[in-house]
Amino acid sequence: MAAKNPSRQAREAKARLRAYRARQAVHERSVKRRTRDNIVAGVGLLIAVVLLAALQIFYITGPGAPTPAPAPSPSPSASLQPSDAPSPGAEAPTGAVPSKTIAEGRTWTGTLTLNDVALGVELDGAAAPQAVSSTISLVSSGFYDGLSCHRMTDGGFYILQCGDPNGDGSGGPGYSYGPIENAPANDVYPAGTLAMARQGLKSDSMGSQFFIVYEETKIPSDAAGGYTVIGHITSGLDQLRSKITDAGVLPDGDSTKPAVPTTITGFTLK
Repeated sequence: MAAKNPSRQAREAKARLRAYRARQAVHERSVKRRTRDNIVAGVGLLIAVVLLAALQIFYITGPGAPTPAPAPSPSPSASLQPSDAPSPGAEAPTGAVPSKTIAEGRTWTGTLTLNDVALGVELDGAAAPQAVSSTISLVSSGFYDGLSCHRMTDGGFYILQCGDPNGDGSGGPGYSYGPIENAPANDVYPAGTLAMARQGLKSDSMGSQFFIVYEETKIPSDAAGGYTVIGHITSGLDQLRSKITDAGVLPDGDSTKPAVPTTITGFTLK
């Protein structure tokens, strides 16, 4: 059998080398493209998670329950005294804060009525003595009567926020207090939870604004901690959903106002 022409063999070898290098280049570009796409996707997912967490925190804290100027307590019948010293790194409470002894370390029961929806409530005076004492003081003075529920969220984050005398998230009772009490360690707030709103990063900025968790929701803590749980709803949550929260928020694209205008028409405790 005749031997192949050496020059032809050299050309074939060069052709095979070029084909191999071309395949290697295609493979390398493919690997780099997949790596780049994975990095872009990972960064996009991280940004989405961070934005969602920030948005959730904003709904509770911003503007939340701002620190109002010092003013007399709206609860003349309550026994008032300056609050205990704030926790390290926290801002001092302002105004005449109701004594944390008002809660008496016991369970308080009553009814919170929103529009015509009567919600049975229990407040835990042992687990959150300062916050429950403040709530009892405000309720006994009639502070909450006629105030609106100005903020609602839905679609993965389920709260209805109430108790601002200004109706826009900027008001309070004339005092602020802390510390954070009875916040869940896992940041999960079960359906029916009643908790206090506050400013972000400020453990001593609670006032009169509270929120109802109408479906289980995870609310990330910030550097100050979580949110003070004062109690829970014992009855009427289904009616709250069907008559108020199921309607969602006003359809203007970025609204957080409930589509059903909601007012506190009664609040009693004993």
